[in-house]
Amino acid sequence: MQDRIDRRRLLALAGAAAVNPALGQEKGSAHLHAMMAPDPTAPKVAMLVYPKMVALDLIAPMTVFTIMRWNLQLIWKERTPVSTDVGVSIAANSTFAEAYSDPDILFVPGGLLGTIACMQDPEVVDFVAKLGARAKWVTSDCTGSLILGAAGLLRGYDATSHWAVADLLPLLGARHVDKRIVRDRNRLTAGGATAGIDFGLVLVSELAGEEASRRDQLILEYAPAPPFRNGTPDEAGPERVAEMRKGRVWMDEQARLAVEVARRRLGPG
Repeated sequence: MQDRIDRRRLLALAGAAAVNPALGQEKGSAHLHAMMAPDPTAPKVAMLVYPKMVALDLIAPMTVFTIMRWNLQLIWKERTPVSTDVGVSIAANSTFAEAYSDPDILFVPGGLLGTIACMQDPEVVDFVAKLGARAKWVTSDCTGSLILGAAGLLRGYDATSHWAVADLLPLLGARHVDKRIVRDRNRLTAGGATAGIDFGLVLVSELAGEEASRRDQLILEYAPAPPFRNGTPDEAGPERVAEMRKGRVWMDEQARLAVEVARRRLGPG
């Protein structure tokens, strides 16, 4: 009976929309909003944003979490747009003072120049350290793991980062594991920017179950088929990696210096 009622309502709405297209658009907009509106009972995700970050590091897992209707906070010192690598600015919707006090997930994206600046900013490091101590999950994508490490949140944990700087993780007390996604207890870290989708799906599987993650993956039609096997140092080969590193010498050295400063600040342990 309910099915027949629903069909009648659907036909009535369709007829009304045919007579009044604006009504159809309004109904469609309301339906889409209802589908995408965050679920108040869903996990709370505190996502750091910062100047010179890599947009994909944030957008990839953010898309996965939005499909799940999780509650997302984009957090920075101020509610002002921050620059990204692709020239599209992203505005925080919460300040440090407005951040969840007890997030289910703390997430930190990457972007090496922005990462270095964050590691050298006591306000950012202190905020990440305090929020990470209260979060149920402490997570990152790409070089975001260096910020977690500088905040003392990866000591004694397996972790990964972008391949070019992953060797710096042990200086911050972490054990570098050369994998795309690394989980150690409630720490979940991912490699380069494209690993953000994989990371998001793994975390959804952990918190909402495999079927929910599979549904998310199908909605995204996530079935990677890259044109070349060249996405890791092993696949690219030593010659291409060496050539790539030539253009990163100054930047990678700045990262090493920032990590050394963070290591001295953290002290033994």
